[in-house]
Amino acid sequence: MSHDSTAAPESAARKLSGRRRKEIVAVLLFSGGPIFESSIPLSVFGVDRQDAGVPRYRLLVCGGEEGPLRTTGGLELTAPHGLEAISRAGTVVVPAWRSITSPPPEEALDALRRAHEEGARIVGLCTGAFVLAAAGLLDGRPATTHWMYAPTLAKRYPSVHVDPREMFVDDGDVLTSAGTAAGIDLCLHIVRTDHGNEAAGALARRLVVPPRRSGGQERYLDRSLPEEIGADPLAEVVAWALEHLHEQFDVETLAARAYMSRRTFDRRFRSLTGSAPLQWLITQRVLQAQRLLETSDYSVDEVAGRCGFRSPVALRGHFRRQLGSSPAAYRAAYRARRPQAERGQDAGTAQGAPGGGMPSGRPEPTGHSMPQQLQTDGVPHQSRRTAAAGALGSSLTASAPGVPGQRGAP
Repeated sequence: MSHDSTAAPESAARKLSGRRRKEIVAVLLFSGGPIFESSIPLSVFGVDRQDAGVPRYRLLVCGGEEGPLRTTGGLELTAPHGLEAISRAGTVVVPAWRSITSPPPEEALDALRRAHEEGARIVGLCTGAFVLAAAGLLDGRPATTHWMYAPTLAKRYPSVHVDPREMFVDDGDVLTSAGTAAGIDLCLHIVRTDHGNEAAGALARRLVVPPRRSGGQERYLDRSLPEEIGADPLAEVVAWALEHLHEQFDVETLAARAYMSRRTFDRRFRSLTGSAPLQWLITQRVLQAQRLLETSDYSVDEVAGRCGFRSPVALRGHFRRQLGSSPAAYRAAYRARRPQAERGQDAGTAQGAPGGGMPSGRPEPTGHSMPQQLQTDGVPHQSRRTAAAGALGSSLTASAPGVPGQRGAP
């Protein structure tokens, strides 16, 4: 799933200046970067596949700092070019950044700013979005990154419109992708944009991947978030919300429990998560519905009630908007992938779980994992505050379609 800005055609049509050429792609590597993400643009843009009908790019591998560059697994790389080579590229790709908590080298940021000013297309894969954000290239723009790091990106760079639901975001001259394999999706999209569907399809066949993947990151969302959130008092309110998802309550209820006005609560919640509290609450209810659909034989109507939705219609609407499927279709597809014995065991466990909570000890479902520390029943080694801090991580930054200004319970 991609997001294409309406301003993209105008941005993409900017003329390249100086020695820059559209067919030249520069890949900016840093020490400490993961080898998989780094290899994606090298394989897509650096291998001659003209025999398969894929137009050839000219690849420049550039070191973003002094080498040798050490990557995952202890490998050492020597980039054949330095930052000066970026001046020839029509596209500059930052495949990953080694740490979301440390600033990138200022020399590299200057090179990216200059490239963008001269009309180059700038691409950030996975945590490479943090480098683009540090350079100021994402200010006021939509962007995405790995869902696990999206709350941190939104908190650290509040002027960036972070949407962790998307596999990639194309804003014309600045593009970002979600984690790991989503970098392949974005690189294929670039080839499709430059040379059409046929060329992108031929490349996808060579890579043995689908030319387009449907859906976004919702299916992979977990409840992880940097530990710094766990110390915030708001985590206690979130813990209460998670334990009472089967009840009907609204954001005003959460604000009252935090002893804050609705406006203050909204502002504080956004500063922590990059998300509106209403959207976070809807997302948690949908995640709870997923677990019950996977692990119980409750009807869709019963699932709606046990997740705090006012009606099955509300559940179906939010479920489809977030996952692109109806609850019944989701359950059928999930069960079709699993042996009958496992389904029977899970259903029995879930039926006995108090309040319809997630049973312990079951295999993690395909699509998203739920750590045991987030179970609301019988958590011997994790505090409610820690569980709540993790739960903040599955928030989505954009408001759900069809619910702007909604103040009641979902």
